[in-house]
Amino acid sequence: MDNQRLLTWGLFVILAWMAYQTWMMDYAPRPPVETPAASEPLTEGDIDATELPAFADSVTDSDDSAPPQLEEEAPAEQAASGASVVTVTTDVFQVEISTEGGTLQKASLLKYPVAKDEPNKPVVLLSLARQDLGLIQSGLRQTGGGAEANHQALFTAAAVDYQLGSNDELIVPLRWTDGAGVSVEKTFRFRRGSYIIGLEQVVANRSANDWRGAAYTRIQRRNHEPERSMFNVDTYSFDGAVVYDGEKIDKLDRDDLIDEGPLDVQSANGWVAAIQHHFLSATVPTAGEQQRYRVAHKNDVASLTAIGGAKTVAAGSEGSFATTIFVGPKLQTQLEDVAPSLKLTVDYGWLTIISQPLFWLLSKVYGLVANWGVAIIIVTILIKILFYKLTQSSGRSMAKMRELQPRMKALQDRYKDDRQALSQAMMELYKREKVNPAAGCLPILIQMPFFLAFYWVLLESVEMRQAPFALWITDLSTRDPFFILPLVMGAAMFLQQKLNPAPTDPVQAKVMQIMPIMFTGFFAFFPSGLVLYWVTNTVLSIAQQWRINKVVEQETKKARSG
Repeated sequence: MDNQRLLTWGLFVILAWMAYQTWMMDYAPRPPVETPAASEPLTEGDIDATELPAFADSVTDSDDSAPPQLEEEAPAEQAASGASVVTVTTDVFQVEISTEGGTLQKASLLKYPVAKDEPNKPVVLLSLARQDLGLIQSGLRQTGGGAEANHQALFTAAAVDYQLGSNDELIVPLRWTDGAGVSVEKTFRFRRGSYIIGLEQVVANRSANDWRGAAYTRIQRRNHEPERSMFNVDTYSFDGAVVYDGEKIDKLDRDDLIDEGPLDVQSANGWVAAIQHHFLSATVPTAGEQQRYRVAHKNDVASLTAIGGAKTVAAGSEGSFATTIFVGPKLQTQLEDVAPSLKLTVDYGWLTIISQPLFWLLSKVYGLVANWGVAIIIVTILIKILFYKLTQSSGRSMAKMRELQPRMKALQDRYKDDRQALSQAMMELYKREKVNPAAGCLPILIQMPFFLAFYWVLLESVEMRQAPFALWITDLSTRDPFFILPLVMGAAMFLQQKLNPAPTDPVQAKVMQIMPIMFTGFFAFFPSGLVLYWVTNTVLSIAQQWRINKVVEQETKKARSG
């Protein structure tokens, strides 16, 4: 059995499996979700998410009657209609809140520029712009009709500009009253260094009758057809709606929502989020409270709604409804502070079981060296040490195979017309010399899962977004701008091949010779941090194999002279 043939087939099987898993994640049909019948209400409430007032569901680019808040000139038109904009500035972002419903209509992430060379142009997650629409609405639905503090109600604000300044916490209250004794105070709570926004809606019932209603939140997010590019690996990150049902996360493909209709889920520990590469907007209700979730798509807009069960606020008393909003980068520590399951929005794919520990280790090392590139090198060395014994064993087999090359060539010349006899003679030679031809595949097979895990960690972890390494490498999450690292990697792979036994089959030998060129082309557009890992690993493998070859060569000479 030829070792190089095993290696080639092993790589093919792994790549085929990767392609299948990626296809399943992106295109496999969603299993139907069972929902209780209408005669079996989930909670004491009788308000459904489908009853929420329409907002953007009927808006199209040609709709002249579109609500003004969807247009670029929305703020001025809102002011004319009685609504104003409250601007909130903290140390991490600037948020605009409309007094029409208390809708979060813009969020600029001050510490995350769109590009490295545009430091003053922050990433904007929420926006009124039609092509990048992002809104987070909230409100209260009331049973029995009448005025209600929904996302179309007009609130009042004590100020239009709030600054965190030197404080650790900033509270922004909005107030609404129905004129008949029921008032609502909607309070947004911001904290220093945090992208978590606390939302509390307090109902003060000063009327003569009980008030009964439910709280809801809704994310409105643009949901365009994805555009993939082999020259930009970022485009392969999932961009769209996700829902967590308390047990698993479900990424909702745009086409599935169009073809199969809205998705309805009921859970006491769920949440909904609109995610994109490195960033997300999410609403997370209080854990333990039953919620009805609905995700729908219409006119390139995804609507993600969460509505709780109805509660009664007796006359002369108060009742509160609380939820948590997250608008910002996928910082795993902050996501866990909201809900441990929210960390699942960092999409490491099917290798999460390896990616998460790798990210944890990288984070710890980074805490010591303060450079993600150096952390990658150190973790690569640690992985190499971890598997040193196993790779040493396979390395010795490769070295022995190298020493047997002349004898294997002689067998091929002797049995060139009898492949069965050749295979039998080769197997006897391997057995006599105690060589395992398959052992050389183990290093690659061992490294592939870690390689793929590193790929997702470097691609999906916002902590490494625009993180510099040294010299020309200013962003480890994007490709090498001058393709130097991929070329170094190709040269290292070529040198590594020279240390290993050459394939006896001429066709396979030619294939192996062009593999460094092929891999250089593939890696040219991979994140430079991933290429750095592969270069480091290859250099370490070269040093290890060179040392093993020398030892085996000396042992062979000693055995022959003895």
